[in-house]
Amino acid sequence: MSFQPVKRDAGNVRHFPAAGLPAVDRPLAAAESLLPVLIVLHQETSTPGRVGNALRALGHRLDVRRPRFGDPLPETLDGHAGAVIFGGPMSANDPDDFVRREIDWIAVPLAEQRPFLGICLGAQMLAMQLGARVAPHPQGRAEIGYYPIRPTSAGLQICPHWPEHVYHWHREGFELPAGAELLAEGGDFPVQAFRSEHCFGFQFHPDVTYAMMHRWTTRGHARLELPGARPCHQHFADRARYDVAERAWLKRFLDGWLSRMPASVMSEAAE
Repeated sequence: MSFQPVKRDAGNVRHFPAAGLPAVDRPLAAAESLLPVLIVLHQETSTPGRVGNALRALGHRLDVRRPRFGDPLPETLDGHAGAVIFGGPMSANDPDDFVRREIDWIAVPLAEQRPFLGICLGAQMLAMQLGARVAPHPQGRAEIGYYPIRPTSAGLQICPHWPEHVYHWHREGFELPAGAELLAEGGDFPVQAFRSEHCFGFQFHPDVTYAMMHRWTTRGHARLELPGARPCHQHFADRARYDVAERAWLKRFLDGWLSRMPASVMSEAAE
């Protein structure tokens, strides 16, 4: 697999309602009526981190499931506001049953036009569901630490004020799926964020909290020796520089992401 610069699809673009506007505080009664967000995690100790914190702050409950340990996935997202599949140490290319089931399940939000977000492994699963290849970097390089990204014009229309650097922890990447829209580019791994209808994939980790960073750099310290990885001390030095912008951007993105509705719902509301 060759990670080459990708061509940008200039086709029809659907924008977030009120893109770029600050999140609106929701009344308590409205918050209590909000549907939960499906959260898919891959390890016993995994948490939804900052994404979970932001979703709860928006008034959503979290329906946490771990298919790796036997939790089922819903046949429809009618009972959920959206779904997020997070990262993990496994690969989207692994033959494990739960990996195959999660990739296949992503057909549900795609078919129902429901908000879906894949983070790192979750983004690779989305890319694979859409027919793209997932593979290690051809020179064996990794992105572990903070690296710059460049939002495309489509990415800026979706959500302005992207952070200049974001946190990564991966050594595999993916091509831009056919028909998908590139939202942000990178260096060693050109496809950093993309969209297919209401489904989004981020190669980076906006979910990582300070505590999570400590755990990852401690338990995964051997990964810091991979080509391209940042040394441990640089993770924390860069967090002090870049984290405020990434946190603010994530909050704006999630509020707009959950505002997306299937075309059928929008048509019913207009009648």
